[in-house]
Parts: sequence; structure tokens; C-alpha cells
Amino acid sequence: MKDLDLRGRILGRERAQERAEREEELEEAGWRDVGERGSVFGIKAVIVMATMMGRTAGRGLVAMIAAYYTLLSTPANKATEQFRARLGLTTTRMDVYRQVRRFAQCALDALFFMRGKTEFFRVTRNGHHHLAKLRDTGEGAILLGAHLGSFHAMREQSGREALPLYPVVFTKNARRFNQVLEELDPGSKVRLIEIDSEGGRMGFMLSIREKLEEGGLVAILGDRVQPGAKAVQVDFLGQKAWLPAGPYILAATLKAPVYFVAGIYRGKATYELFCIPFAERVKLPRGNRMEAIQAYAQQYADILADFCKDAPDNWFNFYDFWAEPPAAAPPKDDH
Repeated sequence: MKDLDLRGRILGRERAQERAEREEELEEAGWRDVGERGSVFGIKAVIVMATMMGRTAGRGLVAMIAAYYTLLSTPANKATEQFRARLGLTTTRMDVYRQVRRFAQCALDALFFMRGKTEFFRVTRNGHHHLAKLRDTGEGAILLGAHLGSFHAMREQSGREALPLYPVVFTKNARRFNQVLEELDPGSKVRLIEIDSEGGRMGFMLSIREKLEEGGLVAILGDRVQPGAKAVQVDFLGQKAWLPAGPYILAATLKAPVYFVAGIYRGKATYELFCIPFAERVKLPRGNRMEAIQAYAQQYADILADFCKDAPDNWFNFYDFWAEPPAAAPPKDDH
């Protein structure tokens, strides 16, 4: 019996050490290499329950999932505490739970938005006349967003304006969820453009150019640096952070207007949508190209910081946002 008890304690310590090592690996990798938690079956199970029993029951389920994740995810706890500290806010475990739960609630609501069940929500719009103008003129545009609030709530706005929407996605981190969403609404005008598509960089650029020329909206999230991508340093909430250079290089190359967009979740069933002019044309002069990119990225960071201060519980980057991204290289000047 003593031998069994000793073996049990040793096995328990080994398992605890393995869990700690996995958490450390996830924290060092950041968001980029974290595999998807759950499966298509699990996501569909939530959909079935929400469909059969309604949004209220679905919110009860995701609340339990959020509690489980909060208890087990050390990186999420550290990242939330770090972010709130930048805003001058203290953080308890309950604050972390509220942050994770808010993310889970927005993910659940995305399923309803994708199915066209907008009767559950009260949606207010700010700046929608900019999209109406794009529709009337037939001009395409780049929508620059962030992992803040709900992107899928923005679909409601593009749908009202009858504008095709093409989110640019890094599918390694969202393939299962995107698969389910496309199955939910196959007739939607929203179609994903994959960053890691087989066509390579040239095919990716040509695809976006085609969508813009057709009067489409190409949506890009500008707050995460992809592995090996070019990055620039900015001041974000009083601390140096790195943001991708790609959105501004893309906008300058394709000569498309840029708008900052956000769908802020205000609680219960209320979303507030924003569409803010960012740049009529992104210009990157030869010789000081990097400085110009950095200026646009700083403009983005300032707008994003204002939204974070207004709605801190809508911030959904659960990793060390201020850590230098691995393999990120600054853009080179053209001389």
C-alpha cells in the first residue's frame, strides 16, 4: 500500500509538472501556435443547444466553459492582469473570468449573427453612412479592425448596406470555427480570404485586388503579427508594442481607402458598431517608408487604445501583447 501511495504521489507530481510545462510553452508561443481547443463536434453541440433552448441557455453553457478555461489557463490570467494594469485597473480572478466570459458570449452571438437571427439583438451604428457611400459609388475599401468586441456583429452592418465582405484570416488558428460558420450561412456574402492559401503571396494579393475592384470590403485585423511577418514598434497604453506592417503595405499597394471598424459588446443583447475613416489613401514615400508605416501603425494604436479605455472587457488578446514577436522583422527603407 505504501508503494502504491508513493507511486501515486510521484505520478501526480509528474502530471502537474507536465501541465505546468505545457502552460509555459503556450505562454511563450503566444497566440500563434496555440492549437484550437475543442472540435467541430463541440462547436456544433453548442449550436444545437443554443438553437433548441435559446440564447439564454447557450449563455449559461458558455459561462461554464469560461469558468473552466479561467481556472486552467495561466496565460489567460497573466495576460488579462497585464492588460488591465496598463489601464490602471486591479485584477482579481473574477475579473479574469468576466473577461473570458465576455469573449465566450461574443463567440456565441457570432453563431446567431451567422444564422441571420438578429432579432435577439439591439444594434446601434456609428459611421454607417461611410459604408453607404462606398455602396453607392461602387468603391472597395479595407476595413481595419482588432480582436476587440465582435467582428461578426459587423456583418450585420455590411448586410444592411448590401456590401460583400471578405475577412482576411489566419486559418491555422480558426479553421474549425470557420468551417462551422460557413456551413451555418452558405448564402452569405461574407467569404474568407486565407493568408496561408496555396496561391502564395501573389495569389493572395491578386485575390484582394479582385475583391476591391468589385466593390467589396476587405477586413483585416491589425493587432497581431503573423510569424515571420514585418512589424513596427508603437506606443500602446504607455508601453512599447509591435504591430503588423502588412495592412498598410497592402493598402498602399492597392490604393484603397481604409476605415477603422469595431463592434463593441455593451452587455445583454446590445452591440455598438463603429466605422471611422482612417486614411483616404495610405502613402509610403520612398526613402522613409518605414517611418511612414510606423506613423500609420501608431495612428491605429491610438484609436485602439481609446476603445480599450472605453470598453476594456472587449479586449480579447489572451497572451502577452507587449512581448516582442518571434521572427518579426522591421520593414526596410527603399533607397
